[in-house]
Amino acid sequence: MPQFTPPNPDFENYLRGRFSLQKAMQTIGATLGEILPGEVTINLPFHEKLTQQDGFLHAGIVTTIVDSACGYAAFTLMPLGSRVLSVEFKVNLMSPAVGERFVAIGKVIKTGRTISVCSGEVFAVQCEESKLVALMQATMIRIEK
Repeated sequence: MPQFTPPNPDFENYLRGRFSLQKAMQTIGATLGEILPGEVTINLPFHEKLTQQDGFLHAGIVTTIVDSACGYAAFTLMPLGSRVLSVEFKVNLMSPAVGERFVAIGKVIKTGRTISVCSGEVFAVQCEESKLVALMQATMIRIEK
């Protein structure tokens, strides 16, 4: 993975503050995990209210957490006063999302002045064993406030 230097030396605290404003993440019970320059982890405990008809974590929820992980990964490399939005993404749902908890990891592959290309993975964790259940490729855009 490329090594990145964030323009904001306090990027972790800034990102945590911005994440705390995310009502969608609060609603589903997602929390931030590890934050590195160009890489962010989001954790989600299993909750029955987030499942589809067969009891699997809903594909929309899987997509939500990995989209946010990719967006916040890109955000770690943006200057203060920036906002980040998804421009496009593709998700491969590789296995039913069954687990006690889920971990989404977003990573910046390439960043530019306004556009960042990211990859994301979602793992289902059951009895401390993880299984890859989804992959994402995403493009994020930096917007000035």
